[in-house]
Amino acid sequence: MESDDKLISRVRQHDLAALAEYLVVCRKPLSAFIERQLSAALRRKIEVDDVVQEVSVEAVRSLSQANFDHRDPFGWLCHIAEQRIIDAHRRYFGAQKRDAGREVPLGSPGADSQHAGLIDLLVVSITTATQALSRKEREVRLLEALATLPREQREALRMRYVEGLSSKDIAERLGKTDGSVRVMLTRALARLQQILGPDDAPR
Repeated sequence: MESDDKLISRVRQHDLAALAEYLVVCRKPLSAFIERQLSAALRRKIEVDDVVQEVSVEAVRSLSQANFDHRDPFGWLCHIAEQRIIDAHRRYFGAQKRDAGREVPLGSPGADSQHAGLIDLLVVSITTATQALSRKEREVRLLEALATLPREQREALRMRYVEGLSSKDIAERLGKTDGSVRVMLTRALARLQQILGPDDAPR
């Protein structure tokens, strides 16, 4: 194989053959990156190799439109991986989030669906490893708002909406009652919505 620098240079020039070779070269680090991003709940649904395959297919499909001015090819692949992981979270847990108010009430009827837009943004923000400067403004604002919550509330939100755990499972992990966890989650969502303001209200 040619040197990494030459190979990367060819990928930057949208050389499809070079991309195919580059995908082989970086398979291990890409797999390691994907594994770090997968939540425990999502690991039970999909394999790392499945995500790698999806990333490879999308990379080949979109190479001609890829912009490498401010991102190297590996960073580009990681970005594609993040998007596939977000899509997987929505695919496997999106319906659960929408129905959670009926399955496990969180303090008030329809509490989850009331904050549907916020929850989608929450999942995106927590499950992506992109540096803050490259995040969308709303994601940055949400991360800042999350930082104002007590650690226990942040952890409960992560377990509920990223790992997909029920309030009972969260209660067991935190050593609390099911009812207190429901109240905690409802208050945390309401607090985030209050901090973010009407621009981030559910649509």
